Amino acid sequence: LPLQRDLALRSPVGAIVDGRDIGTVVFPDADLKIFLTASIEERAKRRMHQLKEGAPATQDELEVLKASIAARDSQDAKRDVAPLIQAPDAILLDTSDLRMDLTIEKLVELIKAKNLV
Repeated sequence: LPLQRDLALRSPVGAIVDGRDIGTVVFPDADLKIFLTASIEERAKRRMHQLKEGAPATQDELEVLKASIAARDSQDAKRDVAPLIQAPDAILLDTSDLRMDLTIEKLVELIKAKNLV
């Protein structure tokens, strides 16, 4: 935790950091917090695309991956230390229906709206 904070705080231009507890534990006072999410279905498709390097996935493969993602989310949300929750002051950005380029565009808009660039 101290190393993560030190690396980001040392940067003269700020930093963009990502993690399941970044906005609630590591940087609770960040100037901008964005809680990125997507449906389990979409996350499974994206992960399968990575794992199979773009090759099509079977429905069974997707179902197994969806179950794994759901289990991890549940476990992370219920853990005692640093549970996966949206910080109260974080902006929710659901990327379920957004391509990567549009997600980046939305993120840049949010950063600019806070005058952070």
